[in-house]
Amino acid sequence: MRKIAIGVGAVLVAWGFSVWAYPSLPERVATHWGMAGRADGWSSKAILVFVFPAVMLGLGLLLTVLPKIDPRQKEVTAHAPTYMLLINVIMVFMAAIQILLVGVNLGWPIEMPLLIPVGVGLLLMVIGNLMPRMRPNWFMGIRTPWTLSSEVVWRKTHRLGGYCFMAMGVLMVGIGFVATPQRIPYMLVVIIALALVPVIYSYFAWRREQEAATSSNRPAGE
Repeated sequence: MRKIAIGVGAVLVAWGFSVWAYPSLPERVATHWGMAGRADGWSSKAILVFVFPAVMLGLGLLLTVLPKIDPRQKEVTAHAPTYMLLINVIMVFMAAIQILLVGVNLGWPIEMPLLIPVGVGLLLMVIGNLMPRMRPNWFMGIRTPWTLSSEVVWRKTHRLGGYCFMAMGVLMVGIGFVATPQRIPYMLVVIIALALVPVIYSYFAWRREQEAATSSNRPAGE
């Protein structure tokens, strides 16, 4: 628990603020906004105030337990600081979203169609920066059959993935600041394509590695 104290603290602060605001919230609160900037998803204020923060805490605790059952304990230990940092960042991000959701339903002048993409973009940039530090494991990173089969492929894929996630983050920030509703679908297509690039790359990197191994093991003269 101490390793995710920052994340847990942020969620508890957001939860406390939500409980404080509960009497002032309308019974039906907005929880999602469409591309045009209008709220199109709704929930009861009880779910927003009590269920959402509980899910955040539950997710954070689950993420701290999962490494204990990872078969690759040596690698898990090696990248534990990176893993815990990522959990804290995700929990702080979710806590910030919780405060924004409560605030906008209290009538604060918050532009959710701007802040959410910008926040997601910054989160993707942080993930992209941490990705090259990740070691092979079953619960974090780009886990394909090929990255999990080769540490070299894992390392190359996550180096490329770091650049892709940084680019995805920049595009998400762009959606918040400069994109028009007509351009957003095209930008989202590019973001999805960037997310697939390291996955596809991992297969070809693995295949090249296998071909190189086969060639080196082939008897001379064949």
